[in-house]
Amino acid sequence: MTAAIPKDESASREHDFGDLACQQKATEAGLRSAKLSKRAPNENFPAGTDLCRVFERLGPAGTFERSVMDIVPTNSTAVAKPVSWIAIGSLAIGAFALVTSEFLPVGLLPQIATDVGVTTGEAGLMVTMPGFLAAIAAILTIQFAGHVDRRRVLTILLGLLVASNLVVATAASFPQLLVGRMLLGIAVGSFWTIAGSLGPRLKPGPDGIRASALILSGVSIGTVAGVPAGALIGDLFGWRVAFGAGAGLAGMAIVALVSLLPAIPAERSNGLSEIPSILREPRARLGLLGAISIFVGQFAAYTYVAPFLDIKAGIAGGTLSMLLLANGAAGFFGNITGGWLSSKDLKASVVLTGLVLGGSVLLLSMFGTHPSIAALLVVAWGFGFGMMPISLQSWMFSAAPGRLEGMQALFVSVAQAALGSGALIGGLIVDHVGITGALVFGSLAALCTAMLLGIFGRAAKPGAAVQGLCDHPA
Repeated sequence: MTAAIPKDESASREHDFGDLACQQKATEAGLRSAKLSKRAPNENFPAGTDLCRVFERLGPAGTFERSVMDIVPTNSTAVAKPVSWIAIGSLAIGAFALVTSEFLPVGLLPQIATDVGVTTGEAGLMVTMPGFLAAIAAILTIQFAGHVDRRRVLTILLGLLVASNLVVATAASFPQLLVGRMLLGIAVGSFWTIAGSLGPRLKPGPDGIRASALILSGVSIGTVAGVPAGALIGDLFGWRVAFGAGAGLAGMAIVALVSLLPAIPAERSNGLSEIPSILREPRARLGLLGAISIFVGQFAAYTYVAPFLDIKAGIAGGTLSMLLLANGAAGFFGNITGGWLSSKDLKASVVLTGLVLGGSVLLLSMFGTHPSIAALLVVAWGFGFGMMPISLQSWMFSAAPGRLEGMQALFVSVAQAALGSGALIGGLIVDHVGITGALVFGSLAALCTAMLLGIFGRAAKPGAAVQGLCDHPA
């Protein structure tokens, strides 16, 4: 980069951004020209936008380069070479391994509780503990991962996932089992902070949301195949074998990541100092409140779906595995729908997510004693769950488009803390009120998100906050 423009430049020098010097600095910042052509490299700016005039309106905020970095994140932080969709798919494989391991206890909870001699609510700590550790790891990642190549960091984290599953598979006691799950929490929080923010960097412009949806498809595929397969393996061979298989899956994910993904330089970041500035954004605060509510609700209920279906509807064993498979398959289509709707109308996407998820769980708590009705509602629940990650993540990215990794760290931290809290609250309700109470609580929390964002959320498309700066040139 060239030398920064001093803050105390004369007025005539400050208003000379339309000349060759400005063009040169724009080019060096990763733009073909200070005035974007019809083939604008970032669709957040309309064709013909003069970035020099945009910077002039920003005032003496520092350097030209830093201002362009803030308002054109998809150009300034993109990787040097074009990245194929297959390479992005390797991140989805890593996400698949993580989600499969994270939610393996959901289909195996009754077995694990019986084998290690704890209650069903206590066994739910296998979901609670990783959630809390992931919340801490997510925030610390942006501070301590520093300038380390992102592919290398992700590879190390998947290695930690292998170790986690092996510790759980060989655990001789419940405390040792929880230690293994705590290792998982570190891997989950850090992996999602980095991988979850890479979509717009690897595929700048309009393909950014589609890239994020592809990465997050690992969540849906994990629930489609991973969790039901784990439940089936556990039913046939025991829960320890299921976690051993999870370790093997994580090893395969490492091979895919190293083979397909190019080196990814660390994003320019101010570390933890970015968090306060993000929290000053009203849309970010509103989105985080919505995320807390829906994640608490989802995992207060979902953690105990297997025992609920067993006790209330008589669905267990192979039938339960097939129903979880259908739930995950619906989630896959929910992810596709959420990605498409988020690119059109963010508010509609998050509101619909809360309504579908909360409504289906509430109806399940009311009519879940009928096996056929329960099965239909579990499938609808999966669809809403599939919409949840991409819809909420797109909302959060729209609130801070120039600070993707910091925004993702905050989102992951809040979501994982809410996940752990939801599983803990659900366990307390199960042990003291009953298993139906966990579903009622979960449904109302999810519906609160729909109401909160529906009433107070401003309809917006991704990048709208940035585009507003360019709609009224000085």
